[in-house]
Amino acid sequence: MRHRASPRSILWNNTNMLDVPPWLYLVAFLLVLGPLVFVHEYGHYIVGRWCGVKADTFSIGFGRKVLGWTDKRGTEWKIGWLPLGGYVQFAGDRDAVSQPDANWRQLPDDVRAHSFPAQPVWKRALIVAAGPMTNFLFAIAIFAGFNLVYGIPTTPPVISAVQAGSAADEAGLRVGDRISAINGRTMESFSDIRIAVAFDLGAPAKLHIERGGEQLDVTLRPRIISETDQFGNKSERAVIGILPGQPVLSSAGPITALQAGAKQTWDMVRLTGGVLGQFATGERSVKEMGGPLRIAKQSGEVATLGMITLISFIAFVSINLGFINLLPLPMLDGGHLLFYAYEAIRRRPAPPQVQEWAFRFGFAAIVTLMLVVTFNDLGSFGLWDRIARLIG
Repeated sequence: MRHRASPRSILWNNTNMLDVPPWLYLVAFLLVLGPLVFVHEYGHYIVGRWCGVKADTFSIGFGRKVLGWTDKRGTEWKIGWLPLGGYVQFAGDRDAVSQPDANWRQLPDDVRAHSFPAQPVWKRALIVAAGPMTNFLFAIAIFAGFNLVYGIPTTPPVISAVQAGSAADEAGLRVGDRISAINGRTMESFSDIRIAVAFDLGAPAKLHIERGGEQLDVTLRPRIISETDQFGNKSERAVIGILPGQPVLSSAGPITALQAGAKQTWDMVRLTGGVLGQFATGERSVKEMGGPLRIAKQSGEVATLGMITLISFIAFVSINLGFINLLPLPMLDGGHLLFYAYEAIRRRPAPPQVQEWAFRFGFAAIVTLMLVVTFNDLGSFGLWDRIARLIG
């Protein structure tokens, strides 16, 4: 599951729409999701190895095995026919979501010592957290690589033009004004302004302005605009009606590139958290949520724009995958971490019945969510509009 609002600002009409070959959706989807699932699960696997835990199975995809082998450590590596995720099943696990086998205590001593449930809670938490953390590190590595090769793009948060009749125009903003903060958050670049405004659904924004030697506070309400990109996807975002100056590329060494990559990743994490919060509070409609089918659609579209754009999209999806897996929902990594936090505080695990019912609730919630996002995904392909036209 993931959500997306288009970052593009160009309005396209139907005559400019790009066609995507149907086969490209599947190929691009596998190119995007396959490596990210591997990276996520490898994070669990390698930290588990470092902690002395034996992995029984490392699977990319679910369902019947298409391809597989067993390594010298006794771990079965396999690819399932359904490429919608993956899992690492450690010794002592009952299933792919790391619920402990009821009989793990009866394992031989040498086997039990290397099982997952036998580990102290801090090791189990470290292994579980390693998956999402590896997704974030992967995104940082991608951004850092771009920064190292192409330089770090920097656009000061200074207004180069004000659109007539816009919220900025009505608030009295001028060319040359520097927006140093929005709602108390420091603006280091013009992209920070876009992030602070675009996805906040037109909520009032308090701007701190530097104008010459003056310090001004201005409150305005961004306006919602609708856009259609070159693939026909419609989206909405909030704008205040200002334009940036020309970006400047500054060369960066490895450390600077890594620091900038970490900041870019953190900005995306913060944005993802904000949008999910809007879903949770009802400010944003669940109709905007997307799932695997929409990721496949977007993967195919992005692939037509070039390899650099596709790799950037992979970084974006990696951040989403890591963030969503940290949500405190049973069956997700965040749900496991919540139980481990309880265990660390109370010095004993949560009662088995509580864990069992929590996992049942988590399973039901995830299935329900998947049904919702699949319904939305099919709508993004225009299926429901076609059915409505046929019925009408």
